[in-house]
Formats: sequence, structure tokens, C-alpha cells
Amino acid sequence: MSSLDPAIADRLKRDPQGFVTAVIQQHDTGEVLMVGWMDDEALHRTLTTGRGTFWSRSRQEYWVKGETSGHRQHVKEVRLDCDGDTLLVKVDQEGPACHTGARTCFDDGLLSDA
Repeated sequence: MSSLDPAIADRLKRDPQGFVTAVIQQHDTGEVLMVGWMDDEALHRTLTTGRGTFWSRSRQEYWVKGETSGHRQHVKEVRLDCDGDTLLVKVDQEGPACHTGARTCFDDGLLSDA
């Protein structure tokens, strides 16, 4: 059972596993840093602690960005998209956001079908 405000919970459109996609963006530059998964509890923890908290689908547990690496995310604001199925989390990122050590998870080059 989550402590997420019911008014917020009612607005979420979750996937069949109960998750919404969370796009993490640097608050002052607009740089997209990473994507994570949040359920009601992860969103509640993010909103109440001010730290990016996600559900790890591989480890089947909650994790707080930077808890072990020191590369913390300080949440500045959280927005819900018009469909209710994606969150935009604006953060102040300390150090790299990607587990590879890159600033962003989207540094692996452009895709092209040409």
C-alpha cells in the first residue's frame, strides 16, 4: 500500500505492471539524463524526499539514484503528461546520470535508417 496522495494516484495511467515511465531531465539545461520506472510508492518517495527514487525491474526493488554511486538527483519539480502515463522529473544532477559513467544515458549516438 502506497502513501501517494489519492488525488495524484487517480491521475496516473499505469502499465499492466503498475508503472509509469519517468523521464529525468536536468532542470536548468533541459538535457535528458535518463529514463526510469516509478510505481505509486516510488513517486511518493520522490515527492516527499526530493530524491529520484525508482523501481528496478531487474533487481525487483526500490533504488534511490546516487545512493551507492554518490551521483544524486535533487528533484526540483515533477510534472505529469497530458495522457497521465509519463512523468517529467526535473532534477539537479550531481555527476553522471548513466550507470556507464556518461553524463546522460543518451550519449550513444544518433540512429539513422539511411
